[in-house]
Amino acid sequence: MKIYKSILVLFLAATVFVACEDVLELEPEGNTSNEALDSLEAFQERWAKLYAGLIIGGQQGGDGSADIQGIDGGFSNYGRLFWKLQELTTDEAIIAWNDGTIKDLHWQNWTPDNEFIAAMFARLSYQVTLNNAFLRETTDAALSNAGLSDEDANIVRSYRSDARFLRAYSYYHGLDLFGTMPFTTENTAADGSELPAYISRTELFEYVESELLDILDDLPAGRGSEYGRVSEGAAQMLLAKLYLNAEVYTGTPRYTEALTYVNALINQGYSIDTNLSYQSLFLADNDSNGAQNEFIWTLNYDGDNTQTFGGTTFLSHAPVGGSMDPSAYGLDAGWGGIRTTPEFVELFPNEENSSDTRENFYTDGQTKSIADVGAFTDGFAIVKFQNIASDGTPGVNPTFVSTDMPVFRLADAYLMYAEIVARGAGGDAATAVGYINTLRERAYRNTNNGITATDLTLDFILAERARELHWEGHRRQDLIRFNQFTSNGIWEWKGNVQNGTTTPSFRNLFPIPTTELNLNSNLIQNPGY
Repeated sequence: MKIYKSILVLFLAATVFVACEDVLELEPEGNTSNEALDSLEAFQERWAKLYAGLIIGGQQGGDGSADIQGIDGGFSNYGRLFWKLQELTTDEAIIAWNDGTIKDLHWQNWTPDNEFIAAMFARLSYQVTLNNAFLRETTDAALSNAGLSDEDANIVRSYRSDARFLRAYSYYHGLDLFGTMPFTTENTAADGSELPAYISRTELFEYVESELLDILDDLPAGRGSEYGRVSEGAAQMLLAKLYLNAEVYTGTPRYTEALTYVNALINQGYSIDTNLSYQSLFLADNDSNGAQNEFIWTLNYDGDNTQTFGGTTFLSHAPVGGSMDPSAYGLDAGWGGIRTTPEFVELFPNEENSSDTRENFYTDGQTKSIADVGAFTDGFAIVKFQNIASDGTPGVNPTFVSTDMPVFRLADAYLMYAEIVARGAGGDAATAVGYINTLRERAYRNTNNGITATDLTLDFILAERARELHWEGHRRQDLIRFNQFTSNGIWEWKGNVQNGTTTPSFRNLFPIPTTELNLNSNLIQNPGY
């Protein structure tokens, strides 16, 4: 079952959560349309919102009735904000728009008053708040008072591990982006009588780690049975990512543990069909065209049920402009915003003549170099996420896209394994080469472009991750882990000069927003800001 059918229908029918701007009142105001928590369906509506908060930005279609007061629902969509911070800050993406301080992201000259950074911080806090509330509402005592049958009460109890995973997931993003978050759990006073505590980066790492380890056996086993619901496999992947980046987060490498959980995840039975095209992974039927066998966890979109201007709607419309025909991608319009830099283009051999099908540039009428950031035709466009099915049929809605977003997929796990080997931290070189060559066989549609163990260098891994995973929300994290994000690594318009320049390393973390510091005296600004 595609989980959005249970999530969004239930949620849009009845769930009303509102997050306040005041840090003391981050708890949702109200419950579900004055509906008491006295049935399985009522609890499922609450559980639904935990997922829906990652997918849409408000209570109504098109992100209406925004989750976060004072911020447009489309603007504050979790996936859209996260993508901007992880991709627009890198060589993979640049945007033409003049929305507020959006160009500062690529220029790497943002300040604590940047509204996109502030909105992401608020969104993370909001998601943590939702999950805390659900955990308070589903204790054994609360379920006993709800009068549920034993069978229904056990179903609700099973959702608690989802809530703990999703809270850990948002805290993991806070750890990666900001180094800290206002720290609350279900044991924090729900009435706003205490300020959320400050937590160090190492302490937050340890908390996320402990939560994921504790719920591994409680999540749906293996790959799970509901497409889009988190599972044991998703937790193994998140743990592997946490450990892979541990040296950045805590100063202590944890590659041995990363390898343990990468192997556990790979052995769960996910698969890559080398006969399936790379493009199939990002089409409107990627929940059923074979791509789903590679996906570890997805955020599910449907043009009728998840009408948002974030997610894959954003990633399909925003890169279409110039001479591109929106209808060719199942869309009613292009938004003329996102392109890529020449440095990313050059990661592909022979550039536009490459036989690597992951090289998905649109070049007609586009210049490779970017003289004018505000001109869409400056810079190659990328055609990756499309609102058409494998047979060319458009999605059900030309405005709101039906393509699911892979949060984690097996290709990433293969590349993580290869990176651990390249770092000399364990694993087997022949196995790593085999994993990489599986990806390259799919990319090139033949077996003639494989690598050998001598090719397995860190420079190759970083470039191959970009070729395989570009625009999926990984690049900033990768560049930081490889020490190529700020004080090293140059691409066009980094540092707000056309040829690019290095930036201070304190920008490996985003600042704590000024608004949050003013509201919560426990928080501490990151160094350099």
